[in-house]
Amino acid sequence: MVKKNLGTEIAATGKGLVSLMLLVLNTLFWCVPLYILAIIKLLMPTHRLRLGVLKGLNRIALAWIATNNWWIRHWLKPRFDIHLPDDLSPDAWWLILVNHRSWTDIFILQFALYGHTPMPRFFLKRQLIWIPVIGFAWWALEFPFMRRYSREHLARDPGLAQRDLETTRRMCESAQELPMAIYNFAEGTRFTSAKHSAQQSPYNHLLKPKAGGSAQVIHLLGARLAGIIDITLDYRQSSTSFWAFLCGRSDDISLYARRLDIPDWMIGGDYSSDMMYKERFQAWLNALWHDKDRLLSRCSG
Repeated sequence: MVKKNLGTEIAATGKGLVSLMLLVLNTLFWCVPLYILAIIKLLMPTHRLRLGVLKGLNRIALAWIATNNWWIRHWLKPRFDIHLPDDLSPDAWWLILVNHRSWTDIFILQFALYGHTPMPRFFLKRQLIWIPVIGFAWWALEFPFMRRYSREHLARDPGLAQRDLETTRRMCESAQELPMAIYNFAEGTRFTSAKHSAQQSPYNHLLKPKAGGSAQVIHLLGARLAGIIDITLDYRQSSTSFWAFLCGRSDDISLYARRLDIPDWMIGGDYSSDMMYKERFQAWLNALWHDKDRLLSRCSG
């Protein structure tokens, strides 16, 4: 039994190392043309020309996702349980709200939604811009890098909050002209039991959601959005570790997606200056999170 377990561990580690190599090689391969186009984009004298280059950058990023999906499907062979609505489109604009558990989330979302939604954009912590190779790629693709301030910092300088709003505004300006799926991990950080306890979260399986980013996207894109895609990721029958995913040990992960229409009252509202709108939006998002929490409880029952 010990020898069998040891052999299984060695095989899983070997699979993880091969998966990591495939991910690195795929990233380096597609970063060559992406970097070239990124430099060309910097030299373009007009917005129209820069937009044309950004379309090329998007195609390269989608090719990277497609190649990752190929080796995930044929090498890792995961048994994901994916539930998608039928009326999604890669030619429309979407706001995607999802709970956050692991770096694996990104690969599962890209695997499930490829071909169903357009090029994704994620809200990223500003520190991630310094990650070798892909940090520059995210910047070239105009991913929004968000700063994180403590309540004490914001109390001393309320103007700091406007920096993230300005970052979101710039992303949404590009989104006016190119279909985009804007992913928002509304909890702002990955779920852990320690964070759940420290927050005194009212949810059994989730952290408290933050409404500002989503409200700003809806304010800036308005009626252009085809809708909201509410996604719930369920890892409770599997490891959340990204290394476990690369080793092929994340077979029992479920993804439940539903399309929501944007309520009329959300269009045109100003989250930053209208207190009644802010409270209503927060109540709507909290109700959505209660729905997700009940879904996770039913799945665990």
